Amino acid sequence: MKFQGSENYIATQDLMLAVNAAITLKRPLLVKGEPGTGKTMLAEEVAQSLKLPLLQWHIKSTTKAQQGLYEYDAVSRLRDSQLGDEKVKDIHNYIVKGVLWQAFTADEPVALLIDEIDKADIEFPNDLLRELDRMEFYCYETRELVRAKHRPLVFITSNNEKELPDAFLRRCFFHYIKFPDAETMQRIVDVHFPNLKKELLAAAMKTFFDVRNLPGLKKKPSTSELLDWLKLLMAEDIPLEALQSADSKVSIPPLVGALLKNEQDTSLFEKLVFMNQRNR
Repeated sequence: MKFQGSENYIATQDLMLAVNAAITLKRPLLVKGEPGTGKTMLAEEVAQSLKLPLLQWHIKSTTKAQQGLYEYDAVSRLRDSQLGDEKVKDIHNYIVKGVLWQAFTADEPVALLIDEIDKADIEFPNDLLRELDRMEFYCYETRELVRAKHRPLVFITSNNEKELPDAFLRRCFFHYIKFPDAETMQRIVDVHFPNLKKELLAAAMKTFFDVRNLPGLKKKPSTSELLDWLKLLMAEDIPLEALQSADSKVSIPPLVGALLKNEQDTSLFEKLVFMNQRNR
C-alpha cells in the first residue's frame, strides 16, 4: 500500500511521506494542525485511495477508551431476564462492539480514524496503549481474547487542546500539517472551484491572507473557512471590485463573517480598517 494523493485532496510531499512511513512502520499516524487544515479528511481520502473501508471514532469530552473496545449492556440483560427472554442465556447478545473490536475482527484490512483524541480525558490515550501496540484486548464478560486479523491503518487527529502522554507519542508516527502556502492553497481551491475566475481568486486570496496575517487575531481563518467564503462570493455573485481597493488600503471584505468567527477579531479588524482610513 502506498498513498500518492488523490484528486479531491491536495497532499504535500511531506504529508504523503508521513502516511507511507506510518504504513511501513505499522504504527498509528498522529496528525496535528490547526482546525480546518484537513486532518479528518486525510483519513477519508487515504482510505478511499487505498480502497480500504473506513471506521470512524469521533471523540468527545465524555468518551472513555473502553467504548472503543466494547460495552456490556447489563441493563438490557436484566430487563430481558425479567421478561423471561431466552437470549439472556448468551452474554454475547449484550456485548456492544466498539470500533476497535470491529477493526480487529474485520475480514479485510481497514482504516481506523480516532478523531480529536485531545478532547477526551488525559488518561484516554494511556488507556489505549496496549491495544494499539499489541493489536489485541481481552473481553472479560465473554472470556475471549480479541486479536486483530489484519493490522488496521490507524489515523489519530489532535487539535493540540491537551498534551498527549510521552508513552503514547512513542507508539505513533507524528506529522504536523502546516498551514498551506499561497501556491498550495490555490491548488486546493482549484479542486473545489475549478471554474472560479482567476482575477476573483487572486483578489480573494490576497484578502484572505491579509486577514489571516493580522496581528492579535484570536482565531485565524482556516482553509475550510476560505472555501466557505469563496462559495458565498460565487453564490452572491460578488463583483471583483468589492474585493479590490484602488489605493491598496485595508477595507472590510464582503461576507467577512465567513472568515472571522468571534466579536473580538471582528472588532479588531474594524478598528484596523478605521485607523487605516484615517491615515489616508
